[in-house]
Amino acid sequence: MSPAVNDIVSSLQKSGTFINSLIAALTIGGQQLFSSFTFSCPCQVGKNAYYGSAFLVIPALILLIAGYALRSQTWTITSEYCCSCASPRRQISPLERKLACLSFFNITGRAIVAPLTWLAVTLLTGAYYECAASEFTSVDHYPVFDSINASKREEILAGFPCCRSAPPDLIAVRDEVALLHRYQSQMLGWILVTLAVIATLVSRSLARCCSPLTPLQHCYWTTHLRNERELFEQAAEQHSRLLITQRIKKLFGFIPGGENVKGVRIPSCQDWRDISVPNLLCVGDNLRGHYSFLGDKVDEDNEEGKTEGIELKP
Repeated sequence: MSPAVNDIVSSLQKSGTFINSLIAALTIGGQQLFSSFTFSCPCQVGKNAYYGSAFLVIPALILLIAGYALRSQTWTITSEYCCSCASPRRQISPLERKLACLSFFNITGRAIVAPLTWLAVTLLTGAYYECAASEFTSVDHYPVFDSINASKREEILAGFPCCRSAPPDLIAVRDEVALLHRYQSQMLGWILVTLAVIATLVSRSLARCCSPLTPLQHCYWTTHLRNERELFEQAAEQHSRLLITQRIKKLFGFIPGGENVKGVRIPSCQDWRDISVPNLLCVGDNLRGHYSFLGDKVDEDNEEGKTEGIELKP
């Protein structure tokens, strides 16, 4: 691709609006496929409400939980500011707490895009709501139900979403009830969309007003965090591969893929026992080590060179 196209793609990937729009589009597509292949109202008394409500609410809850769980910032905030397992616990300044709250609001804003889109689309479609509300429709004003007892009336109403064969005098009632449910569902959907837009505007305004950073500082801080994460992952990947390469060479006598293999070391039974249990990375103030399944044996061999760094040899 040309540099101009690369710049456009890169800017879109960094744009929150583009990512939110992509999440919403994927949610809409997933909802349509999900409804087409899995949803089928049971049309039975006592089951319609549970079935329709479950398809309406449970996927939204799953998407909300996934929205939090899939963001790495969630776990960063949890480990840095919420988890009390680490000892000793460092003091957190008020500025850090405000920035953590600001990050949490940003995470929440991204996490609720998918569940709100799911609820809005399902309500605007109306199929789930029609199934869930079919048993609770008031039909007292229809003369055709005057001679029908309560249990039979519930059974007839529960069968309306499935468009079962019905007497001619009930077909018109069924169509009116379906239109009523679509009206109610779509009104709830538009109300939800309106409230979501208002809540988004108010929350973003409050976040900017209460933020300890100016707009330029916030832009720089966001860019700094993104670059810090990217560079750290790259450095950690390279450092860990170099460290493990050295440890593998000490254990087996050669480096995988090496061209000049002068000798091969056969690990003893004690070597395999030594590397069977991993040690942890910096558990305490006076403990130093690396999280590795190569165990403590290689660490002990490197004890003298720890303060001076790791010597890497081909």
